[in-house]
Formats: sequence, C-alpha cells, structure tokens
Amino acid sequence: MSVLKYSSIILAVLCLSACQESKAPKQAVADSPYAKGTFGYDLDFLKKKDSVIVLNSKDGNGQVIVSAKYQAKVFTSTADGANGKSFGWINYKTFDQEKLDPRMNAYGGEDRVWLGPEGGKFSLFFKPGTKMEFANWHTPAAIDNESWKLVSNTDKKASLSKTTKLLNYAGTTLNLLINRDIEMLEPADVKTMLGIDLDSKVKSVAFHTTTTLTNIGDKAWDKQTGAPCIWNLDMFTPSSKTITVVPYNNGAGKIATTDYFGEIPKDRIKYNNGVLLFKADGKSRGKLGMQAARAKTMAGNYDAANNVLTITLFDTDPKAIYLNQEWRTDRDPFIGDAVNAYNDGPLADKTQLGPFYEIESVSPAAFLKPNEKLSHNHSVFHFTGDKEELNTIALKTLGISLQDIQAAFK
Repeated sequence: MSVLKYSSIILAVLCLSACQESKAPKQAVADSPYAKGTFGYDLDFLKKKDSVIVLNSKDGNGQVIVSAKYQAKVFTSTADGANGKSFGWINYKTFDQEKLDPRMNAYGGEDRVWLGPEGGKFSLFFKPGTKMEFANWHTPAAIDNESWKLVSNTDKKASLSKTTKLLNYAGTTLNLLINRDIEMLEPADVKTMLGIDLDSKVKSVAFHTTTTLTNIGDKAWDKQTGAPCIWNLDMFTPSSKTITVVPYNNGAGKIATTDYFGEIPKDRIKYNNGVLLFKADGKSRGKLGMQAARAKTMAGNYDAANNVLTITLFDTDPKAIYLNQEWRTDRDPFIGDAVNAYNDGPLADKTQLGPFYEIESVSPAAFLKPNEKLSHNHSVFHFTGDKEELNTIALKTLGISLQDIQAAFK
C-alpha cells in the first residue's frame, strides 16, 4: 500500500470548506421542542430542508432519516425515539450557504455514498490533463449536490436511484446507474448478522444499505478504461471518550497505513491482539487505511461518555482489486484500501469542519461489461444501555472488552 503524500492539498480542501462555512448566513435554530443533539431536533431541522423519509423499527424506538434530495443519505438514527440521541453528524451550516461550493458540499450524514477513485490515473474528481491539485478538484455532482429519485418506500425500506455520466482522468466516459436500498433491521436480523441476542436492558437501532452500480453504457470498464468503486462513509459526532475499533487479520507486512495526513501520533493509536484502537475525539486530524487482506468485515466504536457502542458490518474481498485514491498518477492505481477510519481536528488556522469521526468501507473496482452490476453491502448498528450487556456485545463482535477499549489511551 503506497502512502499518501498530499496532506497539504487535503488541508486546503477542508480549510476552504471551513472558511466558507464561517461566511455563511448564521444558521437559525430549528423551531423544535426537542433539545439539540436529539433525533427529534434533527428531524425537525431536516424537514425544513427536504421531504425526508423516516424508517421505523417495529417498536417505534428505532428510527432512521433518509433523504432523496441530499444524495440518498442516511442522515441520522436513534435507538430511543424523538428524545433519543441523534447518532449521525449533520453539518447545519452547509444547508444555508448562499451558493454551492464548486468542490464539495459537506452536509454530513451517518451513512453517505461516494464514488471512487478520488485520484490516480482513473480519477473521477479531476478532468483529463489537469494537475491534481486543489484548484482542479471537484466532487461529482451526483454524489455531492444533485437530488436522487425516490423509487419506492415503506415504513421499513427506501429505494433510491441516480443515473449519471462521469468523465474519468483517462478520458473514459462512464455511464452508470446507482441504486441504493436502505432497510431497517430488527432484533432477529441483528442476531443473524452479528450472532448476538439483545437483552431488554439494551436499546438499539440498526439499518442495512445495499449500493449497486450498473454499467449502462456500451463499453466495458476494465484496466485500460478505468472503473469506479462504491464508497460508504459513516459520519458520527464524537465525545472526549470516543475510540474507534478495527479488528484485523494477522499476517506479514504493516497492519495499516497511518500517515495519510501526517503520521497519527503514537498516543492516539494502539494495537491489541488483532484489534486496532484509534482515538476518535474530534481533536486531532488523522486517517488510517487497511487493505482487504488485513481487514475483517467489521469495525466499530465505543463512546464511553454517552455509553454508545457502534458496530459496522460490510463486504470485503481479499482476492479482489481495490483502487488507489491518491492525488497522483505515478503509483499503481489498483492497490488501495477496503476500510478507512478518520478523526477530525483543527486545521493549521484553527478552523475546523467538524468535529466528527468516520468509519468507511469501500467496494472493489467495478470492472463491468455493459448491463453488469456490482453491489456493496454496509450495515450500521448502535447499542446503548446496560454496560455489562454492551460489553458482551463488544466481546462477541469486535473481540475486545469495553474495559480494554477504554484503557487503551489512559
């Protein structure tokens, strides 16, 4: 895995976003009876921006907000109804920008979809022949600011789609259809997927997304033309006691790339018997990546301040080809990450986009003939309640106790 060397460019990207937000009109507080930080508050806020879709669990306590206007995002969820904690990170200021940011519009979202590769010989973010620098970087509109079509929805499931045409750095026009199915998961589903029984002392919410790319053009996507990939990014609100947990397979070579934006300080990352621990408090920018051969199909997080255990479950394939996302063309474009974790923090000028943290999963390259499809599955589970029960869940899924997670950075 090659190491990213464009941290200064990324800093510029986020700095511009932060600076533009500071110039945006002051965001009016949502006219809501619910306190900020609750699901009810965020639902009231988003209803003013879009005719959002709310999915519900059978007991009504688990809820998820989905938006067609904002690129089929799962904006946030709750395990305890309107008064419960809102788990997703929402960037309120971006909604009231006077005009769209030409490079990226950071609305937030607990589960949002992007397409890759971001950089490299087959980049979707740079026009052919342009220098890979901040001035020429643009997020494709279909995953940044354009509305999607709501195909169908029920109380439990929403299906959305987007047809788009993208020109990659190699000069290939990619005609593609993106379908996204978002579905609530019930306790029986959680048991099947995670192998756990939920105790009545634990409140939970869980949802599953399937994102599918279809080649609707008349040419195959291969190693000469380039191919896209699916990228799920989960954005959450941190606390001072938030720690991301990434289990990994043992093997030769380095476990993870940890110097995307400069080396992650040693007091913010630990390795514990096949488990990587990463401090995700929103106070220091850092990103790590793990190749499919090392990554398992799961990552998670424990927020001790709010007593919330989060698990993400996703597809990985160690035999597949993953794409390099670097902003350069002199590296192998077909060696890249399957799993990433990010912690936000202040930039050099003290501005900050968040704070937030992310858990991300990436599909293999979509080498597809016309009318062929590639799907990527990604699920999110939140648990809160009795700590002994949460500890049992953490041991069963992530292979580490809550005590060992919390002790990592003391």
